[in-house]
Amino acid sequence: MTTAPLRLVVFDVDGTLVDSQADILAAMAYAFQCAGHPCPSRDQVLGIVGLSLDVAVARLAPTLDPTHHAKMVNWYKDAYIDLRAKTGAAHSSPLYPGALEVIKTLHDVPEVLLGIATGKSRRGLDKLLEAHDLGRYFVTQQVSDHHPSKPHPAMLHAAQSETGVNAADAVMIGDTSFDMEMARAADMAGIGVGWGYHPRAALHMAAQVIDDFSDLPNCLTNLWEPTS
Repeated sequence: MTTAPLRLVVFDVDGTLVDSQADILAAMAYAFQCAGHPCPSRDQVLGIVGLSLDVAVARLAPTLDPTHHAKMVNWYKDAYIDLRAKTGAAHSSPLYPGALEVIKTLHDVPEVLLGIATGKSRRGLDKLLEAHDLGRYFVTQQVSDHHPSKPHPAMLHAAQSETGVNAADAVMIGDTSFDMEMARAADMAGIGVGWGYHPRAALHMAAQVIDDFSDLPNCLTNLWEPTS
């Protein structure tokens, strides 16, 4: 009798598990308003989701100096916290359809471990997991406080180290090119999701792109146990 190898499925958060674009757009608009700087377009703002906040702000406002960037990060955080407090994290960042069911399905497989790799802060992730009662499902949780921004592979390397799972038996699930680039940098397969913030064409590094959460379990099976 052979034992199935331990597998690791790592999820991005914003644009993959939850749709938080309304608060992201509003908080970024507030930060730019406070800075007296023209706000980027919706597509530009959503295009940096997944990056650590300091990197994202610098990319959106390249003509401003680091002092302004630091202030904008704090303005963004203040606005995001206020917006979340008004409606609650579960409402302001709802789960995408089918996300909870698939998380539970994968969690019920003994050899599958679940993880998170997100540009969110520890505080932000904790609030979100608490709101949706998800913390118990993820054995490794990597946040921006402790790692370089995506697409640096540090988050995935840490997730592998914490779980003892080899890169060949791990996969990154995400909606952005940063997620797919991070997976490749970690020698890990990437599965893109078509419902997030980057256009499908940006996910060209993905082993596969899915358009419905219910497709993920079969996609993982095909990835790890391809038919001969």
